[in-house]
Amino acid sequence: MEREGNDCDVGDTSLTASLFDGEASVLSSTFLLDHVGEVTVTFHSDRLYWKLVGSLDNDISTCLRVKYFPKAATEIKLSEIYAVELNGHGSIYISSLPPAPECLLLGQDIQMYRFTVHGFIRSKNQPSQCILADYTFGHTNLQVCRKWVNQLNASLKQEVGRPKNLLVFVHPRSGKGNGCRTWEAVAPIFSRARVETKVIVTERAGEAFDVMSSITNMELNSYDGVVAVGGDGFFNEILNGFLSPRFKAPYPPTPSDFVHVAKDNGDSLVNDEDEIVAETSSKMEDQFPLISSPKQFGSRISNLNSEDKAAEFPVPNEWFRFGIIPAGSTDAIVICTTGTRDPITSALHIVLGKRVHLDIAQVVRWKMTPSSEVEPNVRYAASFSGYGFYGDVITESEKYRWMGPTRYDYAGTMVFLKHRSYEAEIAYLDVESDEINLTSKRDYQGNLIRAIRSSQISERRICRTNCNVCNEKPNHASVGVCSLTPHLNSEETRWARSKGHFLSVGAAVISCRNEKASDGLVADAHLSDGFLHLILIRDCPHASYLWHLTQLTRRGGSPLNFKFVEHHKLLQTPAFTFTSSGDESVWNVDGEIFQAHQLSAQVFRGLVSMFASGPEV
Repeated sequence: MEREGNDCDVGDTSLTASLFDGEASVLSSTFLLDHVGEVTVTFHSDRLYWKLVGSLDNDISTCLRVKYFPKAATEIKLSEIYAVELNGHGSIYISSLPPAPECLLLGQDIQMYRFTVHGFIRSKNQPSQCILADYTFGHTNLQVCRKWVNQLNASLKQEVGRPKNLLVFVHPRSGKGNGCRTWEAVAPIFSRARVETKVIVTERAGEAFDVMSSITNMELNSYDGVVAVGGDGFFNEILNGFLSPRFKAPYPPTPSDFVHVAKDNGDSLVNDEDEIVAETSSKMEDQFPLISSPKQFGSRISNLNSEDKAAEFPVPNEWFRFGIIPAGSTDAIVICTTGTRDPITSALHIVLGKRVHLDIAQVVRWKMTPSSEVEPNVRYAASFSGYGFYGDVITESEKYRWMGPTRYDYAGTMVFLKHRSYEAEIAYLDVESDEINLTSKRDYQGNLIRAIRSSQISERRICRTNCNVCNEKPNHASVGVCSLTPHLNSEETRWARSKGHFLSVGAAVISCRNEKASDGLVADAHLSDGFLHLILIRDCPHASYLWHLTQLTRRGGSPLNFKFVEHHKLLQTPAFTFTSSGDESVWNVDGEIFQAHQLSAQVFRGLVSMFASGPEV
């Protein structure tokens, strides 16, 4: 390369020798940074940083006949780098960086060997959103570029948790039908990061479930995780296909069990409009003899052959993770786990090996209709299960699929105008704890007193990156009844029952934030705290229900602070049962229709892991 005088030495390698000497922790060389100028680049064990070459005593430094001004050092952490590539010979554009608008901008292209560091920066307006950032460095010596690339890639390989092999499902018609285009937009990130992907573009409903439920444990063990390119419903399909044949746990109590206890023993808590009666029951094993045994699970656990069963795939699994690249209509799970609805951000969370645990609800339908035989059918939910208004909206929206995501707005309006309520009975299980979650209880004299809801007596703790609540590691030492369903062995159990006419019955596992409701259904719900938020909306005047829905859409709103709203934050032993009466709606389980006359549910803390780190706040 032609140079004038001794202004700078881009080819200087005197500082690079120590980089490759065994345990050396610092590497430094001089490069030309594309669109910037000559920089001194230094690599420590956890970051790469650079600054413009030139004396800080002088306002201007000259190199290659180009004038530029020094600026503050720039850096990128190793944890923010997802790939480093050698680009070969090509152009490096050098520009001046004037500190004032009146200074002229001069520049030129220089031909040299290059390598690019691929990373990201945070959006200033949306801290959770990641913006791709590429830094291309040039040098006259190809070997210097190769040594830096090799050293940086060797350090990236030591980053813990980054995936190497993924199974990817793409829903081509998800949301606005952009599933394939969304994958094509993020696929280069995976190839640059050297992540092998097996891509399956689904051609029919239920295909992802069939693949996940029939895939052998041996093949599943060859992947670091599964990625869904689609919406919440598509992820739910994949999740159910994964868990249905592999996850073994007792069913939650059935509605008939609760009725039997209430009638025979009187050990129940009844919430019928105006009255609540509380008593403490004995051990649950004695009172619920119909809780499913391992034998009852036999027909639904797995159709895998005996040879594959030898290749174990434990659930919960600390190493195997799920990822979602948003391409759906709502994408609430992505917003809750990454803080934004952005495919690039989700792809970066995946290739960088982020990890957060996620609670999963097990929803068991006992009877489809009042006249049906008892036949357990299991669904798993990662975000929300709703009956009444939420079920009617999903049913109505199916008529208008041609409208795309806007069909939910139209269907929601139509259902709201009908203002239908449904008669039902809901029983929920609670355990004596320091935190009061019941709406009311009796004092020692037997007089009825109102207890302040937990949302009003404790400060909201919003789930975020490095959340103290979610980072408390779930106890997965064993997958037995004691570790997954602690309420089955609790010394002190408490049951409550609410019955009447309800506009909706909902069970939220996470906050369910979305672009229409920035705080979600339950603002202080966490990704992995073992809570299930039971929300009962009793029949009320049309205007009151509209005000409730309006509060849902407001940041900092109080949608649960209404007399007709019951919010039960079930602690440690989150289980409830449901029985409908009269005209029936359907359940909306993570955006999928689930018809049930009798149903029960429980949540398992941190059952699966996600390629995510929670929202930045």
